[in-house]
Amino acid sequence: MAAPAVPGYSPGFKKPPAMLRLKRKRLRRSEPPAAAAASAPPPCGAAPRAASAPARRNPFSSLDNAPRAAGTPQPPERARRPPAGGNPSAASFWQLLEAVCEDEPARRAEPSERSDILTPTDATKLKTLHVIAIVQYPVCLPGKDLHLPVAVPQVPSSPRHEFPADWSIKTRLLFTSSQPFTWAEHLKAQEEAQGFAQHCRATETNLPQSVQEPKLSTELRCAFQQSLVYWLHPSLPWLQLFPRIGADRKIAGKASPWSQDEALQQVLMSDWSVSFTSLYNLLKAKLCPYFYVCTYQFTVLFRAAGLAGSDVITAVISPTTRGLREAMRNEGIEFSLPLVEECRTRKQKKSEVNLETEVANSLEVGNSMEDGEEPAPSDDDDESFSWLEEMGVQDKVKKPDAISIKLRKEKHEVQMDHKPESLALVKGTNTFTLLNFLINCKSLVAAAGPQTGLPPTLLSPVAFRGGTMQTLKARSINAKARVHLAYEDIFGLEIVGPVMPHSLHSLTMLLKSAQRGAFSAVLYTHEPTAVFNTGLDNASPALNKETIHKDLPTCGLQPKTLDQLSQCPTLGKSSIRFLEMKDYAYTWKS
Repeated sequence: MAAPAVPGYSPGFKKPPAMLRLKRKRLRRSEPPAAAAASAPPPCGAAPRAASAPARRNPFSSLDNAPRAAGTPQPPERARRPPAGGNPSAASFWQLLEAVCEDEPARRAEPSERSDILTPTDATKLKTLHVIAIVQYPVCLPGKDLHLPVAVPQVPSSPRHEFPADWSIKTRLLFTSSQPFTWAEHLKAQEEAQGFAQHCRATETNLPQSVQEPKLSTELRCAFQQSLVYWLHPSLPWLQLFPRIGADRKIAGKASPWSQDEALQQVLMSDWSVSFTSLYNLLKAKLCPYFYVCTYQFTVLFRAAGLAGSDVITAVISPTTRGLREAMRNEGIEFSLPLVEECRTRKQKKSEVNLETEVANSLEVGNSMEDGEEPAPSDDDDESFSWLEEMGVQDKVKKPDAISIKLRKEKHEVQMDHKPESLALVKGTNTFTLLNFLINCKSLVAAAGPQTGLPPTLLSPVAFRGGTMQTLKARSINAKARVHLAYEDIFGLEIVGPVMPHSLHSLTMLLKSAQRGAFSAVLYTHEPTAVFNTGLDNASPALNKETIHKDLPTCGLQPKTLDQLSQCPTLGKSSIRFLEMKDYAYTWKS
């Protein structure tokens, strides 16, 4: 049976190559493409084409930046504005993103239709959109008061004889000087052994202000070896156990027999718990100044009483999450969030200043506010639904459940997860409760991935039970640098490894004497630990030095290093990135 005849239907279709050749022929014609397409007859066997329809508009572009055909009138400004009384964030969402999403050619073609100046109305809309977008995308956008950076100290206007304490862990140090570092090369076996003995006995090193022959100074070379020693647990030579955050790539592919053996995991954790407890007991007895606990998610710094301007034991944890903080609260651990409280204090002071200004202005104008003002509604008022009962509609209105109310209250706390603002501070006897919490916390060890079953890394400046003595890797570098039209010799010393605060200070004291008071250093910080320089709550500005030396005489630190670490932290959320000494005086950048 033959198919019914359909007007304009022909079974002779063109294949794609034939259609492409036909289009190329049309483009080669001398007449304009639009006129050629209109005058050219339809190909044989092709269905008649209807009149050309306008190109489909991009749904992700606004009416302002959409390409317009010639002669299309410009839409009035009033048509582009959102309707009165409507939601401005919903009506002009794509218009506000035009400045970011618009292509560069369109921006050049229509410079008069846009303005680079953000009006107050647009700023309000952008802030509204920012609140909507932050829920779905964990992007740090501007305009969030909670994440404003703390005031960072600038380079000192005048050089100082001591740089501030930096509690962050450095992964690499690069010292440069015009004097060679040959004294740090090829230590003799006797010098190396003497350096280890000086470290274990916490021997104080007294060097002259300037060493005339550094390469021949045995005391200098032994002190250099002494400053490179640190203690580590666990010790697995084929694995890099610091840093642990973001170390999955470096650990992946390495042998880890404990990952599938639960019995071996329990043995490792039991041994780790003994070492952890030993370190805390040393800290409590003021025989250990501080130590670090490095997990695959966060880092904990325990400091003895008398350090960082505190007269009690302190522990700082960063970064934290809402789940970790909630678990700590459930265990009865009292802690504070210094950066969040500092931000809240700044907001209160700012609001008080604004309120005083408004009151003063209203008094000048003569508008007395004698009528009682109601306080601004807060998020905490959402719990009370007594007004629904007064209206008699408590059964008709669906009340939010307790979980929704709790999440709304903690929205700011959730947003700061994994950020420096999530720093938690634990003081006094709560640090012992934190010790037991960390030992029994199952999420302390990764349950999947390359770090499965691997206990956290313990770093300490002094020996402890189960700890292994390790040394930082040091090597000297010689290079030539072009200065003006000539080349000058530049000498460098590279230190690689977990450089803790005491090692940094000890090395700078040695270089001060060996390099004749002139050197510079580039410091590479383990970023999650930079926030440890945040000042503590109610910290004493300056504790009595005699009391500190009396209480911490055998903590294993040099007296000058102890004086530096006993000062209150002043770097905030930043750390020292560049350190320079000229004429025996320091300048630094953070």
